[in-house]
Amino acid sequence: MPALRTARTAVTAAALAAGLLLAAAPAQAANGTVGQRETVCAQDLFVRTDPGGAWMGTLYKGQTFTVESKQSGWAYGFAYGDINRHGWVQDGWFC
Repeated sequence: MPALRTARTAVTAAALAAGLLLAAAPAQAANGTVGQRETVCAQDLFVRTDPGGAWMGTLYKGQTFTVESKQSGWAYGFAYGDINRHGWVQDGWFC
């Protein structure tokens, strides 16, 4: 009986440790989905006039962007926050 209790305790401790490691992992950035209002995961994300074009403003971590279309690694849509206008951002920086 003591061996079974020790094995159960070890399994419980391992599961708890694994859960803590997963909870401490940083958020992974992902591509945006057309039609969705996405949350910015990057520290800052430049909004541009067109893919690779002139800078219009910056979205910061936690601000949102509605993806309306995508093209070659870029997402077009509406940038909320201080910008409040349409523009392009690099795709792959959403939570």
